[in-house]
Amino acid sequence: MATPTITELTDRAREIFRLVVEGYIDTGAPVGSKALSGAGGVNLSSASIRSVLAELESVGLLAAPHTSAGRLPTEAGLRLFVDGIMQVAEPTPEERAAIERRLSSPGPIEQALEAASSMLSNLSSGAGVVMVPRREPRLRQLQLVPLAPDRALAVLVGEDGSVENRLVDLPESLSPSALVEVSNFVTARLAGRTLAEAGRAMLAEIAAGRSELDAASRDLVERGLAVWSQDTLERPVLIVRGQANLLDESALHDLERVRSLLDDLENKQSVADLLAVAREARSTRIFIGSENRLFALSGSSVIASPYRDREGRVVGVVGVIGPTRLNYARVVPMVDFTAQSLGKLIG
Repeated sequence: MATPTITELTDRAREIFRLVVEGYIDTGAPVGSKALSGAGGVNLSSASIRSVLAELESVGLLAAPHTSAGRLPTEAGLRLFVDGIMQVAEPTPEERAAIERRLSSPGPIEQALEAASSMLSNLSSGAGVVMVPRREPRLRQLQLVPLAPDRALAVLVGEDGSVENRLVDLPESLSPSALVEVSNFVTARLAGRTLAEAGRAMLAEIAAGRSELDAASRDLVERGLAVWSQDTLERPVLIVRGQANLLDESALHDLERVRSLLDDLENKQSVADLLAVAREARSTRIFIGSENRLFALSGSSVIASPYRDREGRVVGVVGVIGPTRLNYARVVPMVDFTAQSLGKLIG
């Protein structure tokens, strides 16, 4: 049976459905007919309310965890609520000022991104996530440190002071002096270039026979460039904060779901792949439960929004991951405003 649209529900069914969803989001518990007919509820008898609840259950919008319990919204019901009923609560001027102030504190952009992730975690009581812009720093120096006869540590130092360490396999019979020679050769050609730019220059020099490196050293440079460049492209750059928020009191009743969610969050490549879908969106995306494959087993929701640089190019994604009873009306505009604020900081 196809899920009905919001216009296909009667006014009475729509109001009862709204109260059930809002009650569930607020408490995480099933909502029964007595609660609906109480203060602030609908002016109907419990019997009439139960009849409407049964109708909403029959069309797949609500579910009853137990025969005598109240109702919970299904994933289809939450989707209908988010798309057709929910009224977002825009951040107050004070909240907007606090977000902008937190993000614009002096320091590198990575510090602002970490602040955004932590802030969204605190505001949503979920896990805040930020996919960092992929950028290639301009490099200053390479040093190869021998670890074993067949392995070395490549230390890449950027002009901004950043340091990255990569393990590299060494060709056979490469002497310690050859490692120094390779380090000097690469460093001399880095000088303010990205790894990709320096790599093209070095490979062209080697191909033209202008390099004084011996065969083993040339092999190390060529293989090393391929590994380092590919690693930079494939490695997810993801900041996740607030996983502990997912272990709230309600989690004690569903430990398996939370364990599954925490396992999913550990798989940063998969989380980055999911956020990459939101990266292509024009505005905030909401994934509820099994609508996203990654969090289908844990029944979790993701609210994510792309953020852009000053030229309008999408450079990353910011969002919140949490249980399906996230306060969508509050979190969606918070994520959207945080994305806009981050965009103002990205050059």
